[in-house]
Amino acid sequence: MPRHKMISDEQVLDDLFDTIVRTGPDGLTFALAAEACGLSPSTLVQRYRSRVDLVEAVLLRAWDRLQIETETADAQEELNPKGAISLLMRLMPPGEADRDAADGLLLLREDIRNPNLRARGAAWGQSLADALGRRLSGDRDEGQRLGRQMAAIWQGAHTWWAFNRNGTAEQAIRRMLEEWLASIRLSPG
Repeated sequence: MPRHKMISDEQVLDDLFDTIVRTGPDGLTFALAAEACGLSPSTLVQRYRSRVDLVEAVLLRAWDRLQIETETADAQEELNPKGAISLLMRLMPPGEADRDAADGLLLLREDIRNPNLRARGAAWGQSLADALGRRLSGDRDEGQRLGRQMAAIWQGAHTWWAFNRNGTAEQAIRRMLEEWLASIRLSPG
């Protein structure tokens, strides 16, 4: 008689995300994953076939969660430049900026190497650019261009903050976004 799943795939993948952030994709083993999620290594092998497939599943789940967070912020934030900044700041939880800037680079490397993860990241990037663009211009093409630029400024500001540590991440990134908006003659308020 087959056993019922006691722990859902979603719960397993969510539980393993912090582990993969800490160890990097190359450090995630079935034994370590079993400790983190409470399932046996053999159960994990049955569910995910290989370590590479497990890593991909964890990171695809993380992209899905980020997509949901982005859609929620998109539905709730004002349709103006201030709303664009607020949307981006919501995607950067307080206290995780340091972790994301350092440990997140290993995940980004994996996302770029793996074609499935790269495609998922590109799809999220497009939806983020759309969400930002609607707040920056009434013209769709112009909004797309500005949305992509703003996302790039956001990511770059996060990287430079990680090197310089001038104030909190939120202060530094918000300031850079506001300066960029002013440089293209859009008022954040």
